[in-house]
Amino acid sequence: MSNYNVLTYGAAGNGAHDDAASIQAAIDACFAAGGGRVVLPGGHTYLSSSLRLRANVELYVDKGAVLKATGDLNGYIRPNETVNDPKTALIGNPVTGKPSFVFLYGYEAHGCAIAGAGVIDGHADAFVKRKDRYYVTGDFYPRPTTIYVEKSDHVTFCDFTVRNAPFWTLHPAGCDDVLIRNIRILNDLDVANSDGIDPDHCRNVRILGCHIVCADDCICLKTTKGNAEYGPCENIVIDGCTLTSTSAAIKIGTEGVADFRNVLVSNCVISRSNRGLSIQIRDGGSVENVSYQNIMIETRRFSSDWWGTAEPIVLTAFDRDENTRSGSIRNVRFFNVTAVGENGVLLHGTADNPIRDVTFDRCSVTVTKTSKWPCGLYDLRPCLAYGVETADNAAFYLRYADRVALVDTRAAFGTVCDSYRHALDAEHVTGLDLRRFEGRGAHPEDAAVRSC
Repeated sequence: MSNYNVLTYGAAGNGAHDDAASIQAAIDACFAAGGGRVVLPGGHTYLSSSLRLRANVELYVDKGAVLKATGDLNGYIRPNETVNDPKTALIGNPVTGKPSFVFLYGYEAHGCAIAGAGVIDGHADAFVKRKDRYYVTGDFYPRPTTIYVEKSDHVTFCDFTVRNAPFWTLHPAGCDDVLIRNIRILNDLDVANSDGIDPDHCRNVRILGCHIVCADDCICLKTTKGNAEYGPCENIVIDGCTLTSTSAAIKIGTEGVADFRNVLVSNCVISRSNRGLSIQIRDGGSVENVSYQNIMIETRRFSSDWWGTAEPIVLTAFDRDENTRSGSIRNVRFFNVTAVGENGVLLHGTADNPIRDVTFDRCSVTVTKTSKWPCGLYDLRPCLAYGVETADNAAFYLRYADRVALVDTRAAFGTVCDSYRHALDAEHVTGLDLRRFEGRGAHPEDAAVRSC
C-alpha cells in the first residue's frame, strides 16, 4: 500500500495552524494514484477545517496523533443546502437526515476508510453551552456532524477514537457493506444529540467490539426522510460492544420512513444508561426480524432533560402526528437478556396497530430504585397521543400487543418504591403465552400478574 505523509504535504501539526489544505492535498494525490493510505503521524495535533474522503483512500490517524475539527463554522462542508445558516437553523428547518455541517465528509467514496489508533476530536466546546446541571445544548441545530459518509459502499472504520462530538458522531447513509470495528466514541454525557453510530438507510452493516459513551443514543438505526431515496435499513449485526447512554444504548427509530429488518444484536454490555434496547416506530417504516441475545443491561434515570424513564427494553409504535401513521413492529426475540434497572420492560402499541410476535426466552428483569428521580412514569414520546405518562411500574408492562411469550423468564423487585406493583401488567394483549414465568408483586398486597 502506498503511503502519503501529510507532513510531506506541508501540514504543521502544531494544533494552531489549519492543516486542511495539506491533508486534503495528500488525500487527493492518493486518490489520483488509485488509492492508498494517507498518514497523520503520531506526536502531532492537526487542527483542520472539513476534509473530503475519497474512494479507495484510507485516512490513517496514527497512535499519538489528534485530528481536531475547527471551531469556525465557515470551515465546514455543508451537504444540506436547505440548512446553511446557524442563525436560522432553529427556525423552520427541521433535521432531515442530511447534516448541515460535516467535518469528515464522503460522497460516493467507495472503499474509503478511516483507521489508526489515534484520536479524532469534534471540538464540541466550540458549539455548545450549558442549559442546566445535566444538559448542554447549542444556539443552533443541527450542530456539526463529525463523520458523514453518504452513498459509499464497502467502507471501513476501525481502531480509532472519536471524542467531543458536538452532534452525531459517525453517520453512514445509503451505504452498502459497512464495517465498524474496535472504535471508541467518548463524548460527554451532557452534550445533547451526540449520538455514537447512526446507520441510516444502510445495508450489510457490522458494528463489532466498540466502546461508546455518549449523550443520546450509542447506536441508532435510522431511515431518515432526507435520505429516503436509499431504501430500507437491513442486514445489521451488532456484537461485542460496551455502551453507556443518556438515551438508548441501542435503538431503532424514531426516524423511520423506510423499513428495518434482519437485525442481530448479541454479546453486549449496557451500563449506567437511561435506556437499554429500544425500538421506537413513529413514521411509515416497519420493523421485523430483530434478535437480541446474550445481553446485560443496567439502567437508571439521568434527569428529566432526556427521553426515557430507565426502561431497560422499550418497544413502542405510535403515530408521530395527525399526518404520519406509524409502521408496525413484529417478530422480535430476546434470548438470555439480563436487566437490572429503575423501571421494567415496556411494550406499547395501539388498538389498530398492536405489537406482534415478541418472545422473551430465558430473560431476567429486576426493578430496583437507585436514583433521586421519581418513579411511576413511562416515557412514550414522541407521538401524537402520549407524553410522559403516570402509571405504576411493572417488570413487564404490556399494552396493545398480540402473541407475546415469556418463556423461562423471571421478574423480581429489589429496593421498592411506592409505585412498583406487578411482575407482569398486561392490558389489551391477545395470545399471551406464559411458560415457566416466575415473578412476584413488589408489595405483599400486589398480585404477581395483572391481565385484563
